[in-house]
Amino acid sequence: MANRLARGVRRTEDALVFLAVFALAVLLIAEAAARKVFNTGIRNSGVYIEHLVLVAAFAAAAVASREKRHLALASGMFLPERTRRIADTVTAALAAALTLTFGLCSLSFARNAFAATERVGFLPKRLVVLVMAAGFLAMSARFVAGIGRRRARAVAAAGAAALGLFLGFEPLVGLLTAGGAKAMPGLAAAAAFLKPLAAGAAGPLIAVLVVAAFFGLPIFAVLGGIGVLLFVRGGLPLEIVPNQAYGVLTGGAIPAIPLFAAVGFFLSESRAGERMVRFFQAAFGWFPGGLTVMAVIVCAFFTTFTGASGVTILALGGLLGVILEKAGYPKRFTVGLLTASGSIGLLLPPSLPVIIYGVTAQASIRDMFVGGLLPGAFLVVSVIAVGIVYSWKHGLPRHPLRVREALTALRGSFWELLLPFLVFGLYFGGLASLQESAAIALLYVWIVETFIKKDLRVRDLPRILLKAAPIIGGVLIIMALANGLSYYIIDAQIPQRLSDKVAATISSPVVFLLLLNLALLVVGCFMDIYSAILVVVPLIIPLGILFRIHPVHLGIIFLANLELGYLTPPVGLNLYLACYRFEEPIGRVYRDVLVFLAIELAAVLLITYVPFLTTALL
Repeated sequence: MANRLARGVRRTEDALVFLAVFALAVLLIAEAAARKVFNTGIRNSGVYIEHLVLVAAFAAAAVASREKRHLALASGMFLPERTRRIADTVTAALAAALTLTFGLCSLSFARNAFAATERVGFLPKRLVVLVMAAGFLAMSARFVAGIGRRRARAVAAAGAAALGLFLGFEPLVGLLTAGGAKAMPGLAAAAAFLKPLAAGAAGPLIAVLVVAAFFGLPIFAVLGGIGVLLFVRGGLPLEIVPNQAYGVLTGGAIPAIPLFAAVGFFLSESRAGERMVRFFQAAFGWFPGGLTVMAVIVCAFFTTFTGASGVTILALGGLLGVILEKAGYPKRFTVGLLTASGSIGLLLPPSLPVIIYGVTAQASIRDMFVGGLLPGAFLVVSVIAVGIVYSWKHGLPRHPLRVREALTALRGSFWELLLPFLVFGLYFGGLASLQESAAIALLYVWIVETFIKKDLRVRDLPRILLKAAPIIGGVLIIMALANGLSYYIIDAQIPQRLSDKVAATISSPVVFLLLLNLALLVVGCFMDIYSAILVVVPLIIPLGILFRIHPVHLGIIFLANLELGYLTPPVGLNLYLACYRFEEPIGRVYRDVLVFLAIELAAVLLITYVPFLTTALL
């Protein structure tokens, strides 16, 4: 019976993710077509799109819990076996407790934030928004169920339930006494007794969450948990957390995130990478370092569509590694080059971090993309330059230029090479919004890989969308819960106080930018780029205004520094993915990437102190 129920839940989650992303793409394409053909859009399409993203986010987050794919620091993996099992049990119990609390808050939010008459199509809005609570509660159950030993699982479940109900008691009481506090006076009295206890425990629990982050507690649980505890300590309603999550996920540019992520997975699941490698190898392999140019450009292309998900290294690392090693490049150089190239396209459109930064900073995403073109290209050229110099110095063999072979390879990869120009033309040409461009790109890549190249079959559509689900859910759930913490930071006027303190101690913009670089490098060591955007950006925007730094320049500085975080020991994501993909010890990967890290650091400093690179095209 239990297995049958688990299979039913699994199928429901998969169906919700697939249908939500599929319907989102179809609706956006239909909206763009209706506007161009009939000079009008689809009635209430905005409401449908917003809530399809909400459903996709929480269903995909539940899938990410099921597949154990939530973003987390990887430090705990190097503990001794026994210690690691204990750490895994404790972090799973904490994650289950926090998601239980989030679920209770979301139930109260859905009940109280919307009138009974509000609807999404024919469905009550309250019912649709309950997907948030359902997602959190499913994640809570999954964290406990993932503990291997029965006794540890039982202890973790009891502890998670106790802590989750302790923190979420107030919204739970609000739900149970919705008919009037007099109906259950005992619960109201218990809430009044527990409230100061929870406020007193908030500080120590925040410290516990920070420590647990280094032992594998998912980043979304750390950020959301800190937000909840700060609200508990400040006596603020916990419903603010789901309210902020709802607000950010129903924002205008957010639909582009799951759609561009899906585009990246269609590219990685097809043979597009192989075709592009053949073309760039034929086009650039004839001069010194041509193969390294090919590797970096192909990685940059993939990263612009896959974002900071690690898909580039996992999808292309093996193929590119074999090509470079067969051409005579030592494995250590190959590992360093491909690890450094795994995030090299993050400043180029349609990069997901740029979109998320624009949403968080309330900056023009179009301006952010334009501002990132030259700095992004400069970072790409910097890594390419290392490859060219190394190849020339060591006299590595070249791939002879054969025009016919290059033209044949161009024909083979033409449709994939056209993809960024399609997105560019639609969005920057004003023909479609960012999210509509993402939907059209998804339709385009599906048609190309299924009907033109025939690498995929029609029936592969659900499989690939579901393969993208953990990345979609992992990124969007971080955005959702980090927004509550950002709300507290702004409400407590922390950015203003920080700005006043900095103004009193630093007067030079040059010194400020240097300190900002150092601070962001530290942040990049310990925080993924999505969390950092949502937590740190509200702090630095007032400082940018104080020192009269162009807002787009500030954003590019921020993202360029965080791009380095993927290469920065001890917990840069690309380092661990390279360790896994190339079967190298982590210490050796650290050494292999050191030269590229230094070159990219120099490039980031130049981007920081030469604002013309960012503002020239604006």
